[in-house]
Amino acid sequence: MSISGREPQPTTRPSLLVRLKDTRDHEAWTDFHAVYEPVIYAMCRRRGLQDADAREIVQEVLMAVSRSIANFTNHGDGTFRGWLSRITRNATIDALRKSASRRETIDASGVMRHLEIIAADNVNDETTEEFDWDRRQQLFRWAAAEVRQRTGETNWIAFWKSSVDGLSISDVAKELGIGEGAVYVARCRIIKRIRELVDDRLTE
Repeated sequence: MSISGREPQPTTRPSLLVRLKDTRDHEAWTDFHAVYEPVIYAMCRRRGLQDADAREIVQEVLMAVSRSIANFTNHGDGTFRGWLSRITRNATIDALRKSASRRETIDASGVMRHLEIIAADNVNDETTEEFDWDRRQQLFRWAAAEVRQRTGETNWIAFWKSSVDGLSISDVAKELGIGEGAVYVARCRIIKRIRELVDDRLTE
């Protein structure tokens, strides 16, 4: 139901991590790709890989997840995002090592120095924190896009202009030709739904 209408009753559903273990759950895998592909890509690019190489790593990591997710157990410090960041990091190191072996010595030395820096990262702290920050940013973008599809364009514009652009509710109401109460309700409902979607994924 549209967010502009009656609020649906909250439902309890398994986490994305649990749902991914069912290869037939296409909705879960679609959500996973939408959130994590940009995160993995950004991590690869930040470490010096070119666009084509970064996209290749993204596919390798996603395939590795699909092969191994059924056996993944979240315990202790072995978080799902930590696991994903390690897979991405290791794939990036392998790609840089292969790149170094293909280049002449003078160029390869620079690549190898960069490789040593990456290999020295504290996987449990810096790399995972970086991965988690990118994930949070992408989660907001994903959640906003999901909510926008489920609400009317006028309500979305009312939310965006009053919450993101910083316009007053009265100015937004005048611009859109609707009541101030409608702007306030649209903003509150959309913010609430975005937060629910983000919180749902952050707890995984």
